[in-house]
Amino acid sequence: MEAEILDLYELPYSDLVFLSSDYAKSSSMSTEELQRLDLTRRSIMEALGPMGPGLLSVVDVPNAAALRRDLPLARDLSLLDAESRKRILKAKRKVSSFAMQLKYEQNSNSEQVLELADRSIGSENDEYKKLGSNLKKLGFCMMELGLRLARVCDDAIGGQELEQSLVESCAAKGRLIHYHSELDRRILLKQSLERKVKNSKFDGKKESNVDCNLWQQWHYDYGIFTVLTAPMFLLQSAESHYEECGYPNGHTFLQIYDPNKKRIFKAKSSPVSFIFQVGESAEVISKGNLRATLHSVGGPPAKLGNLSRETFVVFLQPPWDKVLRASDCLRPVPSSEEEAIGEKNQRIEDIEKIVPPLSSRLKDGMTFAEFSRETTKQYYGGSGLQSNR
Repeated sequence: MEAEILDLYELPYSDLVFLSSDYAKSSSMSTEELQRLDLTRRSIMEALGPMGPGLLSVVDVPNAAALRRDLPLARDLSLLDAESRKRILKAKRKVSSFAMQLKYEQNSNSEQVLELADRSIGSENDEYKKLGSNLKKLGFCMMELGLRLARVCDDAIGGQELEQSLVESCAAKGRLIHYHSELDRRILLKQSLERKVKNSKFDGKKESNVDCNLWQQWHYDYGIFTVLTAPMFLLQSAESHYEECGYPNGHTFLQIYDPNKKRIFKAKSSPVSFIFQVGESAEVISKGNLRATLHSVGGPPAKLGNLSRETFVVFLQPPWDKVLRASDCLRPVPSSEEEAIGEKNQRIEDIEKIVPPLSSRLKDGMTFAEFSRETTKQYYGGSGLQSNR
């Protein structure tokens, strides 16, 4: 079954700022402007709600192009010599991920400010100190967008729990991610063999036959929002030179599964935008008014074997001691009649087999910390459904 292209709903940054401000509630606005903003608010909730795809993009963010210009350095980091890289990379993986800790603090004016503490990037190598500094600016921007979107969703739902959960968490995770090209993988494997580095976790294990050509396997994020820069794609030559290219095949390679339509879609967004995905904690906290997105990252076709994908991701989550109520999650269990709607084939059934259901991971009264540990265990633990990947 060929996946369809999904054009993400594009939320202008100016509208996001306005809707998240007190002025949006002012009665001094014209009837026409009130109606336009109300339509925008409804469109946001339709995109993120139980009948929507669970994601949207924010466009026209000031300085967005400049903020993402360092994404190609993710590849340079991934191809460092093995001694410099061994703490943070797995040579046979399809993805290299560099982690950062992002922290909220209150300043004297009670405004939200961001402190980004480098881990793995920029703290030991002078060459990458500028990268760490630039990612502070990018991380701050993405955190601001997340807080604003949470406030808009809270206004639509009623209450302040989403935004307050983000503020109380005090921290979020940032990751600079490089999705390896085939050329990168050969370089890393050669380095490993030359140094006789053996990755025992992955060697000798049979991979699942479910979408084994994916850069990243099917899963739900378990936080509140995942904010991603629209990906940058690089085409590389045998001499390790690379140049940016447009979206191959016209989409981002981000794939989602829509349980309402029983269809897989390939997400399409503006190249200079920020993509928002709903996580499972948001689904629970919002009592089902938001819907988590089941997603994966598709790999390139064989003819584009030297294509890599670069992005920066911020995971916004509730505080570790936030209590989650399983009864607040209204994710429906399809009836036999609903199962017949749309097209369901072997591929979709295989996907469902490797994604542990939320009901098996979330028990009433669990803290977010307990939920995150159980989720990680059921996906990737020794007997997890994706433990061999």
